[in-house]
Amino acid sequence: MITPLHEGLVGITTLDPELTARMLRELFALPIPEESKGAQVSCDLSECVPAVYRADAALLYGDDPKKAELGVIAEVQLEQDERKRLSWLAYIANLRARDKCPVCLVVICPKRRTAEWAALPIETGHPGLTLTPLVIGPDNTPVITDVAEAVGNIGLAAISAITQSKHPLIADILATLTEALDSLDSDVARRYAEYVTVALTGNAQKEMERLMATETYVYQGEYAQSLLAKGVAKGRVEEDIECLLMVLETRGMALSDGDRERITTCGDIARLRLWMKRAVLASTVEEIFA
Repeated sequence: MITPLHEGLVGITTLDPELTARMLRELFALPIPEESKGAQVSCDLSECVPAVYRADAALLYGDDPKKAELGVIAEVQLEQDERKRLSWLAYIANLRARDKCPVCLVVICPKRRTAEWAALPIETGHPGLTLTPLVIGPDNTPVITDVAEAVGNIGLAAISAITQSKHPLIADILATLTEALDSLDSDVARRYAEYVTVALTGNAQKEMERLMATETYVYQGEYAQSLLAKGVAKGRVEEDIECLLMVLETRGMALSDGDRERITTCGDIARLRLWMKRAVLASTVEEIFA
């Protein structure tokens, strides 16, 4: 089931492929050159076989946009799912065949037990061919409380804020992240903050919202002011509209001018939240408004 946590992690991974590359180089020493350009590509990996295989995200890296040097499939796994696990080798094979480049699989797991399960080798049956997924989870993401470190690897800092959301220092982790976001373009910073906020739950989410809304907090500037103006407190109509549009954008669901106006002019919180629930599972925009 698609959840805000799932969509938030996918959004962070695909928002800026080059910032994601820094995280992958640090965690797994992947051979992505420093000067390599990255791009998000279609995550529909069904072209090579009759069955439908759709990954959560697919990224390509290389200097020449027509000739990728490395493909990265990113999967967000919130719980153990053996059926999903069986599809991972197909993802790798199909992306490799489609884009003609080496491919690796990265699985992001906020829960420690799920991360341990996802990291288990997958025996394919072919001699010498065993798939061992690269897993991002609580045990290999650092606790980042140094602003300079967070600025140097924003993608990792954002993911770590989610995987370490139960850590005793979570307030410091989130404060570090919000201050580091000031180093980015204001729109990119806003989207990182929104993805992190929607992926968090409970006290961690409340603390992130508090940081974004506190006028006296040291992290200010155009980004913080824009969030403050919109209002991030739960229950506000503006927040529900923003979150709904973010989910639709993350899922790649294009809105007509009429659909967008229908959402942005809606003042009914109950209706907006109904649309939000439908948006995480719907296949078409029409299903959301049905």
